[in-house]
Amino acid sequence: MNKQRKIFTVPFLVVLVILLAMPVAAFGKSNTEAAPTNKGTVGWDIYRQLDRLHELKSGVETKQFSSYDRNGGNNDGFEGTYSCLRQDEEGCVIAESEGAGEVESIWFTRDGGDVTRTGNIKIVLDGKTVVDASLQAVVNGELGAPFLFPLVANGDQTSGGVYIKIPMPYKESMKVVTTNNPYFYHVTYRAFSDAVGVKTFDPTDKAEDVIELLKKSGTQDPKPEQEKAKKVAKDFQLAPGEKVTLANLNNPGSISELRMQIPQIIGPTPGKRVIDDGRAFTGYSEFTAAVNPENEAVRITRRLDKVIGNQKANLLVDGVNAGVWGPLPAGQGWLDQTIEIPAELTAGKENITIKNKFVSSDVDFNEFSYFIESKVNGEWVQTDVMDLGPNSLDDEAAHNYQIVDQKWQGVRDYQYPPTGDSELIAASDDVLQNARLRITFDGELMVDSPVGEFFGSAFGEYNVKSLFFSMDTNPEGWYTSWWPMPYKKSAKVELYNGSEQEITAGKAEVTFAKSGQWAKALGSNPTSAYFRTTSHKGEVTGGQDWTFLNTIGKGTIVGVSHSMEGKDFTRNYLEGDERVYVDEANLPQIHGTGTEDFYESGWYFNRGTFTNPLNGNTAHEVNAFGTEFDSTGAYRLLIGDSVSFNTSARFGIEVGWENNVPAHYGSTTYWYGIK
Repeated sequence: MNKQRKIFTVPFLVVLVILLAMPVAAFGKSNTEAAPTNKGTVGWDIYRQLDRLHELKSGVETKQFSSYDRNGGNNDGFEGTYSCLRQDEEGCVIAESEGAGEVESIWFTRDGGDVTRTGNIKIVLDGKTVVDASLQAVVNGELGAPFLFPLVANGDQTSGGVYIKIPMPYKESMKVVTTNNPYFYHVTYRAFSDAVGVKTFDPTDKAEDVIELLKKSGTQDPKPEQEKAKKVAKDFQLAPGEKVTLANLNNPGSISELRMQIPQIIGPTPGKRVIDDGRAFTGYSEFTAAVNPENEAVRITRRLDKVIGNQKANLLVDGVNAGVWGPLPAGQGWLDQTIEIPAELTAGKENITIKNKFVSSDVDFNEFSYFIESKVNGEWVQTDVMDLGPNSLDDEAAHNYQIVDQKWQGVRDYQYPPTGDSELIAASDDVLQNARLRITFDGELMVDSPVGEFFGSAFGEYNVKSLFFSMDTNPEGWYTSWWPMPYKKSAKVELYNGSEQEITAGKAEVTFAKSGQWAKALGSNPTSAYFRTTSHKGEVTGGQDWTFLNTIGKGTIVGVSHSMEGKDFTRNYLEGDERVYVDEANLPQIHGTGTEDFYESGWYFNRGTFTNPLNGNTAHEVNAFGTEFDSTGAYRLLIGDSVSFNTSARFGIEVGWENNVPAHYGSTTYWYGIK
């Protein structure tokens, strides 16, 4: 070895040793080091920091386990075929995942919304059992905070389904097990690419502030207050085809509240909700009822469950044919049907024997209560009420009730149809469905939606109290939105009257705050996204999902308001599954079990309409108020279970189990995006 070679070699080895000993940070990131991720808010911060909803996320995937039919049919839980991932010593495993993440939404239904027979639900996070209790007790709120409404709900509170909406983070693993096969279910969760900033869910943290916040949904802004917020107010009148600017904002800023008042709009009065027990037969039933001897006629009203269509029976009074309970098309909910008995069959009598004799039906003839009225001096006076069913045995005995060929007995929890002035309501519906709210951010129109659907109810002015929008049905009530809406230069809010009605008087208020942060956050390397809506309506196409959103870019889906009008009385359009594909995936990350299941209810919303912070069935109209057959309005907010995408998103829902039920749909999807 010559001298020159030796001189060169020694320093090189020394330098190499020094370089290998130095930390990677001295040179910047290594090629194998993962880029930092932004999960957005995690755990209870999801609700405590709702002003961060617009943030672009990375390293986050929203996924779902559910009982959907893997063969593409409608066995989404009826037989429980696909409800267990596997069975182990603890029971039916319905969800499990390795790595960091967060359970966001757990929903079940069976037995009309009674989940008692599912047994216990056990949730294990990072090897620690955080819940192990009767599922029915959990959704009833019996565990106490944080497992209280509206973070949990039972079949009465969410119309036929049950849910748990508590965000439960985990660092390494999660597993959800039920004692017995739950039949219909979904578990929606987020998977994180790392565990940085993740703390395992603590069930002893009562999060009472979050519970109180959610209980106030629809009455106040749920976000932290903006500093130096200002308000722009505008009174307006608007002829058909005209538009008005409600606010024209310049400089970087963010809209925190938008509200509107149109006093001339009125809505139907929601029907009364009644829990009643009853029976059904294919033979006959008979009972005695008291009447006024001085009656000029008698009127008999029967409460029936109209889910069973075409019920027909002959009515006999003291053995004489007195009328026919005429067949009615199938629907849902309670209906009262009345037959008037002429005086020649009832005058001078204190009691009459009523017999209902089965003629025909899709299934059987049901009865829950009878109301007997006598006409005296031209006025109808109630003279008797007969309640029947397994919980009304004393009343049955008092009326000498008999039934032959009984086919069913049980309890139903339903709602009567809404009522109101059809002409005035039709004019109001025209405004709600055809006047459009338009918002332009930084020169681009990003919100263009029907007023009613934007605020949660397209079919009429119905009560809505969601976390991010509300509809107050009082005469001087407001329609309000609290979505955070940042912009880097300007925002313009407009109202276009596409209806045939003149808007004679209206008010609008837009609350905003200027802040230079949005110029950067929405700039060339954005960390936030613009608030957007995608709205459309029309006839569904056989064989194709109804599309809520189909977009290219980066963003987050945060909710949908949906109006559905069927072409018959069956409500079969509610059998369709939702499916969400992101980033050009061939398989959906979310595949649900049915339309009312997506809205986290059950059995075609069998307890009637309702409005909760994160889900609601705002309207159900049958052959009324412009609906020829059957219409349903619903909404679902995706907050903890928001769906992030990096390059594209395709979000749709089947129409019926074979995706071919004729219907007219409308939808407004709420999302944040950068294109």
